[in-house]
Amino acid sequence: MARPTSGAASAQAQANTSFDVEISDKWNIGENPNGGYLTATSLQAMRHTAGQPDPLSVTTHFLRPGSGATGGVVETQLIRPGRRSTTVTGQLHQGDKQRLQVVAAFGDLSAESSSEINHSLDLPPVDLPPPDDCVSRVGLEQGVDLPIMSRLDIRLDPKWAAAGASDHAEVSGWIRFADGRPADTLGLVLFGDAFPPSLFSLLGRVGWVPTLELTVHVRRRPEPGWIRARFSTTDLHNGMLIENGELWDSTGKLVAQSRQLALLL
Repeated sequence: MARPTSGAASAQAQANTSFDVEISDKWNIGENPNGGYLTATSLQAMRHTAGQPDPLSVTTHFLRPGSGATGGVVETQLIRPGRRSTTVTGQLHQGDKQRLQVVAAFGDLSAESSSEINHSLDLPPVDLPPPDDCVSRVGLEQGVDLPIMSRLDIRLDPKWAAAGASDHAEVSGWIRFADGRPADTLGLVLFGDAFPPSLFSLLGRVGWVPTLELTVHVRRRPEPGWIRARFSTTDLHNGMLIENGELWDSTGKLVAQSRQLALLL
């Protein structure tokens, strides 16, 4: 939960605002909070400053790992207001260190477009077995503890679930919140960084693969239900990888795409 610090005026009324945030260790990957979770927490504050509800484009640079079970401060700055999109930056600080730098464009995905172009392109959803026929991420031998799995329910397509058993760096499956609440557009940003690294199916136990930069484009508000996801890596060089991801809602509509640069430690 993000809330303005004592004495701060309305976030919509000023360009720079500080928000106190709570960071839980229940969202950890190993000893550090998941990067998608930290980004979504920052976005909660940033959308108050934007005055618009949905992140359309989010880019996060991870300067250093966050710390769970402690507080933090998100400092936001309104860069450019607009009718269709508003750009805001956010910096997450814990202690005396900045952890993240986030730039996001916000809008309202419930609004109708005024464009006269009615042609559209859409990426069909990945074909998956039903969730009950998939493998829970909890049981995978990934080489790192996963407190985050108390908060998320992730089921993997069995063909990608065995460590090092594939000749492709790909993972696909289903994801939802463990408490059953439906995902919103901030949840999609979190989901874009919650699956095991796609290199797991190719290389086996890879442990923690820290993200240097994560970009998520949110295309629609998701309908309630399971989210389908597919992630793949085709670029691994000099200990760095680029992973691409797609998310579809329960109706089969593409709701978000992601791309990240990460380290293979």
